[in-house]
Amino acid sequence: MAKKKYYVVWKGQKTGVFTSWNVCKKQITNFQGAQYKAFIDQKQAEIAFTKSYDDYKGKDTKKVILSDKEKASYGTPNLESISVDAACSGNPGAMEYRGVLTKSKKEIFRLGPFKKGTNNIGEFLALVHGIALLKNKKMDTYPIYSDSRTAMSWVQKKQCRTNIVFDPSNNDVLALIKRAEKWLKENTYNNPILKWETKAWGEIPADFGRK
Repeated sequence: MAKKKYYVVWKGQKTGVFTSWNVCKKQITNFQGAQYKAFIDQKQAEIAFTKSYDDYKGKDTKKVILSDKEKASYGTPNLESISVDAACSGNPGAMEYRGVLTKSKKEIFRLGPFKKGTNNIGEFLALVHGIALLKNKKMDTYPIYSDSRTAMSWVQKKQCRTNIVFDPSNNDVLALIKRAEKWLKENTYNNPILKWETKAWGEIPADFGRK
């Protein structure tokens, strides 16, 4: 799932913390020796700007770093569960999704890639696929983890609220969406749909590892 980024420019046409890559790009393009980094946490970006670029050079600054106390506040995930995730190269782009056993990361289903999909659509389809699979296996109380609040909201509303335009090249994606929406409207389930807390637990076990 795409996350908002904050861009720190230590050396450039203008320096500071920027919330848009396009604005950041203007400050560093054709500027010799430009120094900049992307962060996903605004507070960390603001702190970084008060320090030296050398303090962050070569480091992964796109992860939120929590203190042990903050991590503890999230608890631990229930490993007796399944986890789902999607990957998409572009928006829209080639989209695929899968589900795994959270504890072992053993893959239990995988579909795609499909042309002209989005990450949110994939996350939605993965959740519905997981719910339907568990219902079919009579595992009515088994939890499902997703790291997408958007997909969780769409499942709750029983509707995939995407804005993308469908055409003959991605009608298969539209068919999957309609089938998923129909299933949600015609079935009930008791499985807890839980948010995977990436900041505290790392990437969801179903992650495709392409970030």
